[in-house]
Order: sequence, then C-alpha cells, then structure tokens
Amino acid sequence: MLLARQLLELILPTASLLASECGNNESPEMIERKIRDFIAVETWVFDLDNTLYPHHLNLWEQVDGRIRDYIAGFLKVTHDEAFRLQKDYYRRYGTSLRGLMEEHGLDPDGFLELVHEIDYSPLTPDPALGAAIARLSGRKLILTNGTRRHAETVMRRLEIEEPFEDIFDIAAAELEPKPRPAVYDRFLARHRVDPAKAAIFEDLSRNLEVPHALGMTTVLVVPTGTREVFREEWELAGRDAPHVDHVTDDLTGFLRGIAGNA
Repeated sequence: MLLARQLLELILPTASLLASECGNNESPEMIERKIRDFIAVETWVFDLDNTLYPHHLNLWEQVDGRIRDYIAGFLKVTHDEAFRLQKDYYRRYGTSLRGLMEEHGLDPDGFLELVHEIDYSPLTPDPALGAAIARLSGRKLILTNGTRRHAETVMRRLEIEEPFEDIFDIAAAELEPKPRPAVYDRFLARHRVDPAKAAIFEDLSRNLEVPHALGMTTVLVVPTGTREVFREEWELAGRDAPHVDHVTDDLTGFLRGIAGNA
C-alpha cells in the first residue's frame, strides 16, 4: 500500500504533461483516478465479443441470425416469433441458450456448434491492441459467454492471443452465463483471482454489476463515437451506473494510458 501511495505521489504532478503530450483530452483529475484505480491491479479480465473488437464489425450479428434460425427450427415458430423469444431469453437469462435450456430442455451441444459457424473475415489483425494488452503488468484472462473455440478463433484473427493465460468460456461456467453471480465465483476460484486486485472490461453494463460488488475495477467499453450499432436499447444503457468505474470508446488508447501511467 505504501509503495502504491508513493508511486501516486510521483506520478500525479505530471498528469497534465502526460495528457498534453499524448494528445489525451482527459483532465488531470481523470488521469489521477485512472492511476489510483489501476495501480494495484494484478489480473486483467476481458470479455470477448464487442469488447476486444469493434462493435461496428457486427460479427455478433451473424451469431444472432444463426440463433434466430435455430430457434425457429427447434420450436417450429416463425422467424418473427423466434426473434422475439431470442431477445426475451437473452435479456432474462443472460443468453438465449440458457433460456432454451430452462424453458424447453434444449441440449446445448448442437446449438453451440451451429451458432458459431460464422464468417470471421471481418476481423483483421490489431497489433496496436495486442501491444497495449501485452504492456499491462500482470495476468490476462478472457471471460466470455461464448465457446472456447469461438474465442480462440477471434483472438487468432486479431493476433492478440499471446498475452492471454487462459479462456473461461460458457462450458467452464457450466453453461451458466454472465451476469449470474455463480459465473464470477467459478471464474475467480478456478483462476485464483483476487477481485480487489483485478480489473474487468465489458461491453454490457449489467455484466459489471457483480464484479464491482466483488471489488473489481470495472470498465465499460462502448461503441466508438456516433457510429451506428445494431443493439437493443437496454444493451447500451448503464453508462452512468454506480457499478461502472470507467467508460471508454477507445480500448487501445485506454490500455495505453494505464500502461503508461502505472
């Protein structure tokens, strides 16, 4: 604790200079808070979809479409009804899969294999993001409601897989999705993460509520600028929620700021 305080005292006088030299529009007060919040972090936890790659690529739109097709065939309903059920289950259960399991007894294996058969070509290497993640001091982990295979494919396409220690996927979570508390408990226990020394990056505010209560520093990653994003209104809500410590529309820049100031 003493070391952290000493580092803070050394860094804060240069906050204004750092902001101007980096072309950063953050105020010295914002930089001070960032330093204070992240200086003790030893484990960096990242969601995958719409967090480690830009929302506007709409990669998840492909998965959405395949889920809708699966529901229509599985329940023998129209695509309009399938869409309604899909969004209802997603909102109430955390994933459409969990809703189908609990309300219709779905066997998840075939579902997971089919819905992730998508075109990954919109994803291209992101060396700047990879470098920013690699510069963070400590462990890096993925926590996703998707499958390990999907996460590995995304990370390979982005060329950011090397800094990461492991992936905690929907199978590791015993098919329970975020934001259920049990998911975070299993994740923390499996990887022996001290939540008081961990930060988590997510694109859904509701998925940060439990981590914040556990003591993790939370960062909400939102769409860049005013770029159009095809998402439900509730998915974009919560930016001002008390469980959101930081908000950024530039993950790479945000991580560079942490690595440069810590």
